[in-house]
Amino acid sequence: MTKRVVVIGGDAAGGSAASQAKKRCPELDVVMFERGRATSYSACGIPYWISGAVGNEKDLIARTPEQHRQAGIDVRLRTEVTGIDLDRRTVRWRDSEDGDEGDEPFDELVYATGSVPMRPPVPGIDAGGVHGVQVLDDGVALRAALDGDVRRVVVVGGGYIGLEIAEACRVRGLDVTVVDMSPTPVGTFDRDVGELIADAVRREGIELVLSDAVEAVDVGADGRARGVVTASGRELPADLVVLGLGVRPDVRLARDAGIPLGGSGGIAVDARMRTEVEGIWAAGDCVESRHRLSGQRVVVALGTHANKQGRVAGINIGGGYATFPGVIGTAITKVCNLEVARTGLSTEEAEQAGYAFVTAAVDSTTKAGYFPGASPIRVKMIAERRSGRLLGAQIVGREDSAKRIDALAICIWNEMTVDEVLSLDLSYAPPFSPVWDPVLIAARKAFQAVEDDIRELVTD
Repeated sequence: MTKRVVVIGGDAAGGSAASQAKKRCPELDVVMFERGRATSYSACGIPYWISGAVGNEKDLIARTPEQHRQAGIDVRLRTEVTGIDLDRRTVRWRDSEDGDEGDEPFDELVYATGSVPMRPPVPGIDAGGVHGVQVLDDGVALRAALDGDVRRVVVVGGGYIGLEIAEACRVRGLDVTVVDMSPTPVGTFDRDVGELIADAVRREGIELVLSDAVEAVDVGADGRARGVVTASGRELPADLVVLGLGVRPDVRLARDAGIPLGGSGGIAVDARMRTEVEGIWAAGDCVESRHRLSGQRVVVALGTHANKQGRVAGINIGGGYATFPGVIGTAITKVCNLEVARTGLSTEEAEQAGYAFVTAAVDSTTKAGYFPGASPIRVKMIAERRSGRLLGAQIVGREDSAKRIDALAICIWNEMTVDEVLSLDLSYAPPFSPVWDPVLIAARKAFQAVEDDIRELVTD
């Protein structure tokens, strides 16, 4: 008999799993449920579409439902899975357009529901004019609202998505305020790097309200948000409120069905993306991954991991063998005219993981200092004491700065020491870097910090 595979979720993880499984084993009967109206799209591109940098919503879609169907996948759009029955091996679905409901049997199930925006439990949070930004439909709704009579926007949360949305609104000529509980934006960066990010945001005319939390959304008589009130008592007027507090794994269906979760709150999976229930797989923002440095189980909501994990699940379902080896926390973004990136552990994360470490930071230029267009760049490294193993790195600078983080991610992935990084044969020409690339200068300074630490130990 033909084996039936049901996939819940048609974006990065679900689309990749369905495509790989069907490609590896064409005789599989693959059904993919997607509650939205698009498949395999770039959620990360939504802020840039809102700003106008990306011209058309369709440009964000990597693989249309029609393309999936041409590959033999039965795509059910606007159809939400409302329950999973592990004993009967069926999912319950509901068509959001005509209200039809039914059951779909499965032999193998891929759980790829992604994540949902975090919503603080404060009064007024569900009022009209309060927007989350997670799926493409959210972006469509937000852009439509911004095209209306909006002058003032308050963004709650100063992480990646919060700042990207803030910049997009500022590009549209709006007054923008960002509220965040942390002392600096993007709290996954060390504070000294975060202060540089804050300076760049303020230079673009965006107001930052830091070390403060939203206490309530002020709601008008029409039931729509008209501002936010912070814990310190500040009243920030707004025509529209955007939630940029990050996301949490969408595990409701899994939890209700009895699919085990991990300590991080994401679905527990092994390296092949198998859950603890036979025949049930999971991938994407809804699962937890192993951090290769801390050893902890973490939830990392990134399209890069979702695509890889979906691919791994699909290969295994299709009869092949593949594993997902974990994460190291690599991330990159552009904040106004500043590029920022990180990989590995921050100083706070290194402390929490029990490492003893030294740090080093250097300021340099993206090109030879005499070459036109050379701009500032700062590279910070975190190295384990004694061994000199590279534990983390952060980069902040202008154009052509941040992608250097990829070289350092490779070094951390392969457990290299800072003196090994120092000896790397990196490319050089004046239009691309100084003769000593900023990565090498930082490695040299980090190596010196490791040596100085050892000398102090010997002296003592």
